Amino acid sequence: MSTASASGNSQLDRPNDEGDWWPAPHVATGVDAIVSVPASKSLTNRYLILAALASSPSTIHNTLISRDTELMLAALASFGTGIERTEQPDGSTTVVITPAAALERGPLEINCGLAGTVMRFVPPLAAVAGATVSFDGDPHARLRPMAPVLDALQALGVAISFTGEQGMLPFTMDASGLKPVGPVVIDASSSSQFISALLLVGHALPGGLELRAADGPIASPDHIMMTVQTLRELGVQITVDDDQRGWRIQPGELRGFTVTVEPDLSNAGPFLAAALASKGSVGIRFWPATTTQVGGKWVQILTAMGAEVHHGADGVLRVRSTGELRGIDYADASELAPTLAALCALADSPSTLTGIGHLRGHETDRLAALETELGKVGVKVTATEDSLQITPGPLHAADLHSYADHRMATAGALLGLAIDGIRVENIATTAKTMPQFPQLWADMAATAQAAG
Repeated sequence: MSTASASGNSQLDRPNDEGDWWPAPHVATGVDAIVSVPASKSLTNRYLILAALASSPSTIHNTLISRDTELMLAALASFGTGIERTEQPDGSTTVVITPAAALERGPLEINCGLAGTVMRFVPPLAAVAGATVSFDGDPHARLRPMAPVLDALQALGVAISFTGEQGMLPFTMDASGLKPVGPVVIDASSSSQFISALLLVGHALPGGLELRAADGPIASPDHIMMTVQTLRELGVQITVDDDQRGWRIQPGELRGFTVTVEPDLSNAGPFLAAALASKGSVGIRFWPATTTQVGGKWVQILTAMGAEVHHGADGVLRVRSTGELRGIDYADASELAPTLAALCALADSPSTLTGIGHLRGHETDRLAALETELGKVGVKVTATEDSLQITPGPLHAADLHSYADHRMATAGALLGLAIDGIRVENIATTAKTMPQFPQLWADMAATAQAAG
C-alpha cells in the first residue's frame, strides 16, 4: 500500500474552450492508498472570524492554507488583526490570531474572491466594527446570492449601496449606524451561510442577537449545526429553538482559544469515492470519531452504494470496493452532490439526488453544470429545480468544464479515474480549498498503476 499526504445563478456561465486542460489520470486496476487531506475550510474560516472577535490571542493548529482561507486572513488583516504563521514539522500550519484593540473602521476594501465564507461572514464582522467597507470578488462571485445577509444587516442599521445589481457584489456598507434591534428574520433557502454569518458575530452585536429563519426551506442545515457547535465549543451561550429555526445569543466576551482543525471531510469525498470507481481501497487519515461536517455523511452514502467502510483504531477511515457500485436515492447531499453525482454516473442502476436546489447559487449553477457535463460522457441526467435524476449509460471520453468551481473539477477527476480520455478544464481551481489536489490525486492513481 502506498500513501499520499499533504497538510445561484439560474444561467450557466460556461467558460471558453481555450482553457488549461488537465488529462485526468485513468486506472485499469484498483487504487490502494492512504491519503491525508488538508484541513476543513468551513471550520478554519469560522475559527478565524471568532478569533478576530476574541478578547485575547487564539492559536489555530492545522489551519487550512488555500485561496479561500488566504482571502479570509487578508480580510482580517485589513481590520487590524494580528496574524502569525508557523510551519510545523508535519507540514501543517499553526496560525496565532491577535485581536486588534479596536477593529479598523476604514474605509476599507475587501476582495472576496469566490469564497462564500468571506463574502457572507465578513460583512457582519464589518458591522460589529462600525466600519465603512467596499466588497467585491471574482466575476462568478457577482452571481452568488447575498441579499438575505445584507437585508439583515440593514435591519440592524447598516447602510448599504450597490454598484451593480441589488443584493449582489459589489457593494459598499457603512455600519456607523449599527444599533440593537428585536428579532431578525432571514431567508436561508439559498444558503445556510446567511444564518451562520450572523450567529458568528451575535455575541459581539449590541444587545446580542435574536435570529429566526423565514418560512420555507433552510439550505444545508448541517452547516448551521456546525456553527452552533463551534460557538458552544468556544463558550458562547447560544439557545436553539426546538424547531431548529430560531437562535438567541446574549452579548458577552469571547476569550481566546486553542483548537486543532479537522481534515476536510467533504474534500475527502473524491478520494473515498475513488475506491468504488476503481474497485480498490482508499483510507483517509485522522478521520474524527464524531464531526459536525457534512462530509461525515460519506460513511453512510458509500456503505449504501456497496462499499465496505471501517474506521480503525489508528484513526484511518478505510473504504474498500466489494465490486458492487449501486445507485442511490439520497436527500440533502449539499456540497457532496457533485462528487456523489459523478459516482452515480458510474453505478449499475439509476440514482436520484433531492433537496439540492440551493446548489444553483453556489460557485456556479451546479445542477445545470452536472446535467451538462455528465451528459458529455454518456449519462442521462435530468435536473429539476431541486434534484438530479441520473441514469448511467455507455461511457466515453470527453472534455469537462469546471466553471471555476472546485467541486466540479474534482468530480471530473473522479470520472477520469474510470473513463479513459477525460480532460478537466482548469484543475487549478481546486486551490480554492485544496491546492494539493492534483498531486494528491496523481499519487493515489499511481498506486493502481504500480499494482498493474
